[in-house]
Amino acid sequence: MRRFTLRTGIRWKITLAIAGVGALVAVALSLVVHSAARVSMLESAREAQLANVQFISRFAEAGRKPSMGAKLNDPELPAALREKARSGRRGTYVQESRKGVPEVWAAMPLGNGQVLSLHNPFKESANMVRDLDRALVVGSLSVVIAGAALGVLIGGQISRRLRKAAAAAQRVAHGDPDVRVRDAVGGVVRDETDDLARAVDAMADALQQRLEAERRVTADIAHELRTPVTGLLTAAELLPPGRPTELVRDRAQALRALVEDVLEVARLDSASERAELQDVALGEFVSRRVTALMPEASVRVVADEIVSTDPRRLERILGNLLANAARYGQPPVQVDIEGRVVRVRDHGPGFPEALLREGPSRFRTGSTDRAGVGHGLGLTIAEGQARVLGARLTFRNVAAPGGADREGTAAGAVAVLWLPEHAPTATGSFPIITASG
Repeated sequence: MRRFTLRTGIRWKITLAIAGVGALVAVALSLVVHSAARVSMLESAREAQLANVQFISRFAEAGRKPSMGAKLNDPELPAALREKARSGRRGTYVQESRKGVPEVWAAMPLGNGQVLSLHNPFKESANMVRDLDRALVVGSLSVVIAGAALGVLIGGQISRRLRKAAAAAQRVAHGDPDVRVRDAVGGVVRDETDDLARAVDAMADALQQRLEAERRVTADIAHELRTPVTGLLTAAELLPPGRPTELVRDRAQALRALVEDVLEVARLDSASERAELQDVALGEFVSRRVTALMPEASVRVVADEIVSTDPRRLERILGNLLANAARYGQPPVQVDIEGRVVRVRDHGPGFPEALLREGPSRFRTGSTDRAGVGHGLGLTIAEGQARVLGARLTFRNVAAPGGADREGTAAGAVAVLWLPEHAPTATGSFPIITASG
């Protein structure tokens, strides 16, 4: 069962956290203020009511009729307060009413054995408490809104810094050696984002040094192999004619091609290659090269266009794509040119899932099995040459009629070369040499 996860940005998490804390603090303070204010007002009302009863009692003991709504032996007097007055003590009592406004009672005994009592609704004080509650609600909402705004501001700044760091790290992952995450983050404030940026930069530097060392080792090995391989080819030419001689020459040629491809991959990885641009009619150029490289392939020019590119590198890409289709695919092989897009399709079993998912990898062939010949550098070189041209090379499979089956077979493989609309102005960190003609 797939677990559902909710993805939210750090900005909104910080905003919700600050707003939630602000709301809790505001509610707690509001409850404390409300309770304290109500208690204080009730105490004041009790004291005022008791003072009124004491004042009225002077006239009642003198035989005058009680005023201000006071009563003698009021039957509605709360029992607790009546018992207290009969015991010879004065007191007050707060009685809750159904209307929500409490009644404040005060009572005291008279010398003749009667009980004088007075009660009034806590109306004015209740209105003050309600006004205070409304003010507390407005203040609490203001605190929550201000906290949310502060959270958006703080979270937005942190989120922007993290997004800049992520974008810079992605550029580093895509092979840009000059990008530094710490410089991309910038800013005056120093926080954990800077620690993360420095750690990513240190990791990128270490990986870059390791990759550079591996490239140098690979290039040096391939360069050192050139001389003995050339000698091997020369010696093979001196062997007497025969089947063994043909096998030796064939394997020596394959070894020489491997060495040359490894050297080419090393040059492409080092970003030292520079494109020599020329204006060419893409449809006509591709048609001529495909006819020369694979006469049995069909070419269809949907729309021709003049492009500024390096003809030698473009021919290298086409040659590798056609060779891959011939080696691992099945006929017919079809090449379509539509504007700046070149598609090479075969009708074989398709590219393996690892290649579609991760892209070409050196010494991994473009076949779902390892039975075919080849050393797996063709598509890697094609992708590297496309990168020099500022182009993009993508790979996909064509689903069989009715959809691909569960075993992953397809009705063919398609490699698509997307040439840029404008000629690249830089290849890696090196300038491009533009050639005319």
